[in-house]
Order: sequence, then structure tokens, then C-alpha cells
Amino acid sequence: MKKMLPAAAALVLLAGTACAAEGQWGYAGENGPEHWAALDPSFALCAQRANQSPVNLTGFIEAELEPISFDYSGLVTKLRRTNSTVQADYSAGSFITLGGRSYELKQIDFHTPSEHQIDGESFPLEAQFVHADANGQLAVISVLYNLGEENFALKKLWQQMPTEAGQEVGMATQVRADKLLPENREYYRVTGSLTTPPCTEGVLWLILKNQVATSEAQVKQFSELLGGPNNRPPQSLKARAVLQ
Repeated sequence: MKKMLPAAAALVLLAGTACAAEGQWGYAGENGPEHWAALDPSFALCAQRANQSPVNLTGFIEAELEPISFDYSGLVTKLRRTNSTVQADYSAGSFITLGGRSYELKQIDFHTPSEHQIDGESFPLEAQFVHADANGQLAVISVLYNLGEENFALKKLWQQMPTEAGQEVGMATQVRADKLLPENREYYRVTGSLTTPPCTEGVLWLILKNQVATSEAQVKQFSELLGGPNNRPPQSLKARAVLQ
């Protein structure tokens, strides 16, 4: 595992908001994922692909995974339009607990189509709930969305989304993180990395098995705001195990 970053620094890097090459990397053409490592020396890990994310979840290994304990009591405080996504910043004091370790929820990021796949199946939308423990170790819960009925929690977020990169807005209508989760919270577990430059490794990924519904119109609204897809393609699992 790579050396851990302080929580604040790791979260800034995950959001893609303060790295040296901000604005240089993207999801298409010469700035697309296959070229990230060449855009800045600090992005070298993006090309090494030892324990990179996202992945296609397959070859599952049965394991006795303990339930994730959720204690989400806060609210989304503001929405930020970054280089790579729309980021929902979260108020302090909401945690998950796993393996005797508590991770505080910091932000929620969205990607369309999904970055993770399950047995080769992609999904229209993915929400990534970014948590950090006291030592800066990151744990990210991934929620995948299927097309269906309009999602009320997403609707409230989408109505307030900033339209330009670098813009941020406060929340006029409040949204709780647990309203974006499925009721059944069984999960897959795999080690990985940030899915944006600098692709830092040592991230614990917890991908929920059950999907949540969102409408085609909501996916289209988000995609059009970003000007197209914002998903990194799946990376090789190599020797990593996907536990379930």
C-alpha cells in the first residue's frame, strides 16, 4: 500500500480541484485517460496500473464481509463544479464504521456512465461517497444507478447544480446522503486508487451490490452539463481479489 496522504490533501486530489495540471486533463482526445500519465509527472501512477480504479468486478471470492455501519446525520452543504464532476460537499459528523475503523463522509462525486462495472455491465450513473479516517486513509462507497423512476434526492441536487467549472453554490434545498443509497447495503470489496489524476493508490472501494433508480432525463441532464462522459475506463484487476 502506498504512503497515506493527509485526509484533506487526499480529498483535494480526489476532487481534481487543486492539482498542478488542473484543467489539462479530461476524458476525451489528447487529454483523455490514456494520456493522463504524460500530462504531468505527478500523474505517473495513472499508467502503471498496479492497483488502479475503477475495475470490472468479476471473479468474485466468497468472504464473510461484516456489514458497513452507517451513521449519516448531516446534509449536503454545497455543490461544486470541478474539472471532472459535480461534487457535493458534506457537513462534518457523518461516518461509516468497518473493521473497527471509522471513516468520515467528506463529499459525493458523480460519474456518467458508471466507472465500475459488474461482470462487464456498465450503468448509467455512479455516485462515489468519499470518506477519510483520522490518518487520511480513504474509503469510497460506490452506488450504481439503473434507469427507472425519477430519483427525488437526485432531483433536488440537480436543480441546484452549478453550470460552470469552478463555480460553487450553497444548498437552498437540503439533501441527506442516506437518501441516495439503496436499502440493502451488501457490497463488494476491492482495493484500488483514485479514479482521477494523480491516481493515488491505497483506496478501499466498497461497491454496493444493489442499484438505485434514476430517470433517463436525469442522466441526460447531468451528462449535458458536463459536456459528455466523465468516466475513466475499467483498469486491470491483475492479482487483486474482489470479495463479496
